[in-house]
Amino acid sequence: MIEQGGKVYLVGSGPGDVAYLTVRSYQLLTQAEVLVYDALAEEELLQFVPKNCLKLNVGKRGGQPSTPQAEIDRLLVEHCLQGKQVVRLKSGDPFIFGRSTSEIQALVAADCAFEVVPGISSAIAAPLFAGIPLTDVTLSRCFAVATAHDLEALNWSALAQIETLTLLMGGRNLAEIVARLQQQGKSSDTPIAIVRWAGRPQQQVWVGTLATIVAQTTGVSLSPCVITIGEVVGLRDYLRSPINRQNDTQPNSVNGLVLHSLLPTTETVVSTPEQALTTPLPLAGKTVLVTRSVGQSSEFCDRLQAIGAQVVEMPALEIGPPSSWDELDQAIAQLSTFNWLVLTSTNAVDYFFERLAAQGKDARTLAGVKIAVVGQKTAASLGQRGLNADFTPPDFVADSLVTHFPEASLQGAKILFPRVESGGREVLVKEFTAQGAEVVEVAAYQSGCPGAIAPAALNALQQGSVDIVTFASSKTVKHFCQLVEAALGHSFLIDELQRACIASIGPQTSKTCLERFGRVEVEAQEYTLPGLTQAIAQWASTGATERARENQP
Repeated sequence: MIEQGGKVYLVGSGPGDVAYLTVRSYQLLTQAEVLVYDALAEEELLQFVPKNCLKLNVGKRGGQPSTPQAEIDRLLVEHCLQGKQVVRLKSGDPFIFGRSTSEIQALVAADCAFEVVPGISSAIAAPLFAGIPLTDVTLSRCFAVATAHDLEALNWSALAQIETLTLLMGGRNLAEIVARLQQQGKSSDTPIAIVRWAGRPQQQVWVGTLATIVAQTTGVSLSPCVITIGEVVGLRDYLRSPINRQNDTQPNSVNGLVLHSLLPTTETVVSTPEQALTTPLPLAGKTVLVTRSVGQSSEFCDRLQAIGAQVVEMPALEIGPPSSWDELDQAIAQLSTFNWLVLTSTNAVDYFFERLAAQGKDARTLAGVKIAVVGQKTAASLGQRGLNADFTPPDFVADSLVTHFPEASLQGAKILFPRVESGGREVLVKEFTAQGAEVVEVAAYQSGCPGAIAPAALNALQQGSVDIVTFASSKTVKHFCQLVEAALGHSFLIDELQRACIASIGPQTSKTCLERFGRVEVEAQEYTLPGLTQAIAQWASTGATERARENQP
């Protein structure tokens, strides 16, 4: 793990998706005191660093202003000499065209401790993401990797003899690359594949030959991309799962060969200028902003990513203990006097049972008390504690508890309702009370607004790359607006956010969206996260169908 005293860790972030970050790299990020990162390093990784970590974006994106290498060297030395644990985060692997030598020389000259942490290079990963093996017992007994940033520095005569050639940073020079290889005797029929945004939901792959690829990509921005040239490109048609072949006009398997797919399920395959073959994942190429609380968005994010979305997390809730446990402790001491325990969220379940354990008690204390919960996730959370709910309303909203409550009369019933400290569910309490029940409301947890927008979310909003904003509660709507107004101004909500779809989990959340944005494009029919995912997918699919019809001659 991280050592005492100043030290610099040169860390490779991998090809882009956080799923391909190494365990060692993750450990170092979670303990970093200073993070110096490139623009090409996935900004989702910023969520792993501590809140008090100093984050320094030094750019290094081709064609755009970036911090001079000498200044980066100076920053690393300066913070290391201050005794800080510094993570220098680089895209891919630190030593695959990562300019790490200059940084290490500066650290050595200043007598600074350092460690190099390998990462998965896009040179290796990108072809695999496209289903292309770099070596084959027959077609490719060796391969070479080169940067095409400076074509004059390469020995094209030698490169043309290599069975498989992989080029990084070559998108802008594609025509010249093809010309030089053909001039050195490379056959114009040699297969070539270009993988853009490798390993990400918006991944695109162009497949052709040296004779056709330039025409196929005319007018297309290829950066950032990895170019693979050689006969192994043809193997991608055989090394694909039947699931991926169902939506691809490329040749099918040979002799029934079935291998696990190496392709991201959201890939767009472009074979000719007129043809783009896309898998039917409705959110492919879409960026979705998720505003759930910290630690509670992973399942929702997984669902969205499974249907092609690029997910950016912007926590709009911070969940924590209430300002005082007194009310809940008193209620727990008198649990035997209650007829019903009502739990309307997983937070209520977690904090109630956490406090129950703190009092030296367990689920046996609830003997004789019936439990009502709202939503399948709340019921599942209760089930993890070995308890089944006595009642779950069918509509997944707390207010429907009253309408569908299993007891015809609540006269004289005593109901314990642990809830968020700031209040809510007034209708539920009012209706139960009107039917003669005594409702004891106690604060079990508190939800607040984070201090600032997550860096990755702020960048996505500023760049205008957010296609869909999701809200799972009214509070997330209010806090989202509060955070955005503080960082980007009120006009941003009205003007710049207009292109983004507003997606709500249910009627109450939609009401707040209408108050704040004046619109709601998507509302879940089933008021759950799976229901919201389904509604977003349907919206996206409907929009794609309509756009296709509009483009028909």
